Amino acid sequence: MTRDHSKTFYFGSRFFPPVQRQAVWAVYAACRDGDDIADEPGGGPVALSDWWARVQSALSGRVAFSQAGPHPVDVALGWAAGQFPIPVSAFQELYQGLRMDLEGQVYRDMADLELYCRRVAGVVGFMIAPICGYSGGEQTMRHALRLGQAMQLTNILRDVGEDLARGRVYLPQSLMDEYGVTHAMLHAGQVTPEYRALMRHLSGVARNWYAEGRAGIPQLQGSGRLAVTAAARAYEGILDALERNGHDNFSRRASVSGTRKLLMLPQAWWEMRLG
Repeated sequence: MTRDHSKTFYFGSRFFPPVQRQAVWAVYAACRDGDDIADEPGGGPVALSDWWARVQSALSGRVAFSQAGPHPVDVALGWAAGQFPIPVSAFQELYQGLRMDLEGQVYRDMADLELYCRRVAGVVGFMIAPICGYSGGEQTMRHALRLGQAMQLTNILRDVGEDLARGRVYLPQSLMDEYGVTHAMLHAGQVTPEYRALMRHLSGVARNWYAEGRAGIPQLQGSGRLAVTAAARAYEGILDALERNGHDNFSRRASVSGTRKLLMLPQAWWEMRLG
């Protein structure tokens, strides 16, 4: 599931040792399972509530059974929670974020968007850090939160066109008004100078969040530093690709090739050594 649904996250995860890597994949798969319910046809509040109940059971060591037997994602998450102190509160926030999608949340300003990015991705940092092992307490957790938020904002900027097809607009209305971008322009797929300026502004916010998030990487233990640094660099590379595409995220999907990701590794390794 990790390899098929997030090549960038999968790329970074390969640098974890085997047990940590499997736990990270289990966490990603559980998050993805919930995200699919919120995004795909046939999902809904009841299905999402069922997912949340399954997650709580798995984290408490009681994997839920159905007529078809235990869900493999639940089994994996239950195993990971037995190896590492993965907080249920992080998954609870994720559940709240996925409900925002189902309820058609309107993003009035950056505060609304920042909260959404926290709930659906920032808290993933709270799940991954205990798997890595870390020092620095709450300060490290704040950096982990910021890094996850940066990755989610990157996803939003990459997927504006795809999200429109689902009837969702994550761009804050206050910023759209400030830059003179209308919903009609979005639905027409118009990459105007005003739209490019809005994309540059939000890309700048994301890059600031990456800088804040990376400040906590030296507090991670072992090869988790390289894994998280590699993933962060590859994700931020999506912003570079979006810029190369002229900020057209309606007809083109910004991505980072496998070769380009590999070329980022020396820089990621050097950053880790400096940290």
